Amino acid sequence: MFTVEIKRILIVLFGAVLNAISLNLFLIEANVYASGFTGVAQLLTSILNDFVGLPVSTGILLFLLNIPVAILGWYKVGRGFTVYSAISVAFTTLFLALIPVQQLSGDIILNAVFGGVLGGLGVGITLKWGASTGGLDIVAMVLSRMKDRPIGIYFLVLNSAIIAIAGILYEPENALYTLLTLYVTTRVIDAIHTRHEKLTAMIITSKAADLEKAIHGRMVRGITTLPARGAFTQQDKNMLVMVITRYELYDLQHIIQDVDPQAFTNIVQTTGIFGFFRKDD
Repeated sequence: MFTVEIKRILIVLFGAVLNAISLNLFLIEANVYASGFTGVAQLLTSILNDFVGLPVSTGILLFLLNIPVAILGWYKVGRGFTVYSAISVAFTTLFLALIPVQQLSGDIILNAVFGGVLGGLGVGITLKWGASTGGLDIVAMVLSRMKDRPIGIYFLVLNSAIIAIAGILYEPENALYTLLTLYVTTRVIDAIHTRHEKLTAMIITSKAADLEKAIHGRMVRGITTLPARGAFTQQDKNMLVMVITRYELYDLQHIIQDVDPQAFTNIVQTTGIFGFFRKDD
């Protein structure tokens, strides 16, 4: 367990390095913006530097923006997820201060694409190991615990605002390049982890009761249990069917691994649901 946690921290740190490289070596100097709170921090830095004459680090603004969100996550999501997310934000801030801001290429398309790829890698591997890069991911996690809300609309509104402001304050082309970065980032995250808000897990297990208890002990989700039989072994089993958010995938994987390593699990995209989503409904 200790080794797993050390590996998890190292993965989060690696993701923070990738995010910092994406910003300092590709996006910042090109005035191309990332998604979520990172993009907000970039945009505020540009505005303060160019229009107010106040030089402020993107990393410092990113850290300050995440403080109220981290407090919210601590009380509403859980300490483990919030701590690892806070580690990610803290080290991203540190690496942003250590890595010099410079432009490796004068081609804005290369900056937009490579910045998006590295940013997507950083976010994707962080999500895959049960943490986040803070900001809207924690807000989304809070909302998913409270109620079944369309999380994507929050990302859409914030990212649309970033694109619009970038187009108004700077060259309109910058808004289009920012859109390119957001697209590349999303595709990379989708390849590494998942960008789908909801997923359906179908778990074939011979330890249904133990698995149900373990899942209900850590997740607020309903489960439908169906009888099943192995066609080759003719062994009686059960199939557990449940809908989860993408933020809960890491926890579910480790619960299944701890309770029944021999279980077979199929994870599929869920495009929509009707009816109750939480077990306490």
